[in-house]
Amino acid sequence: MKKEIIVVCGPTASGKTALSVELAKRLNGEVVSADSMQIYKELNIGTAKPDAAERQGIPHHMLDVVSVRESYSVSRYEREAAACVEAVWARGRQPIVCGGTGLYINALIHGAGFSVCDDSGRTRADLEAEWDSRGAAAMKEELALVDPESAARLHENDRKRILRALEVYRLTGRTITAHNAETQTRPPRYASRFLGICPADRAVLYERIDRRVLDMMARGLLEEVTALEEQGLLTGTAAQAIGYKELLGFLHGSCTLEESVAQIQQKSRNYAKRQLTWFRRDARVQWIEYEKNSSLDRIVEKATNFLSV
Repeated sequence: MKKEIIVVCGPTASGKTALSVELAKRLNGEVVSADSMQIYKELNIGTAKPDAAERQGIPHHMLDVVSVRESYSVSRYEREAAACVEAVWARGRQPIVCGGTGLYINALIHGAGFSVCDDSGRTRADLEAEWDSRGAAAMKEELALVDPESAARLHENDRKRILRALEVYRLTGRTITAHNAETQTRPPRYASRFLGICPADRAVLYERIDRRVLDMMARGLLEEVTALEEQGLLTGTAAQAIGYKELLGFLHGSCTLEESVAQIQQKSRNYAKRQLTWFRRDARVQWIEYEKNSSLDRIVEKATNFLSV
């Protein structure tokens, strides 16, 4: 077997899971998740973590890795996902990396890019506490002083990325922009083929997102959030996850349930736009764009055609 990773990427709700499972069935493969929220054991419905029915018997790795009580770093993902990839190859099977967290995907493919930023989560924990005490505006202002380029492209409420940029700077004395540029120029650790999946019409993607949020609510997302809040588990990163943060607003009485659902849909659409911006600028990605009524078989056919070249 040629030691090459197949990467299935794209925005949320675009159909990555279904495509990766079908490819795994055809290519004797196993799936390695690259989703920064699906690593948490307690976050299920709101992260669209594939259940047993969706996995269709295909082994999935890098799901349910840690509790939300623990901190988790890009460098840890890089190490653990690489171990999964190597184990899949050792079994004579094809690794298929599936997810929408571009930072995780690049860390895995390029390798060793983030180990310098790993201090067992101590700096991140300090930054999380500072954000809670000082507020979003103050933290973005601090970032603007040390890394104006990152601050200019990040929204004030983008807690995760602002804290990540500050974390890199505090640990290395260098900006995350420079760090990422250096990572991109390093020869990749693994050969890879990138498949991007997305509806050709952006409106179709947004319809899929809105519909999926309603499906999550029907499947018990509010009950999941309520249980986690009662256990005191919705803090730190978990409290910022799309779907969880918005429903906390309803539980705390700051908005109606209908308003919370609308916020989840809007935040999910905004996230999809950011994901598309990230992946569209990556020349490695071969895009599979499909129409509203395209069948999964047709999408898989396009993907296998790309891979056969």
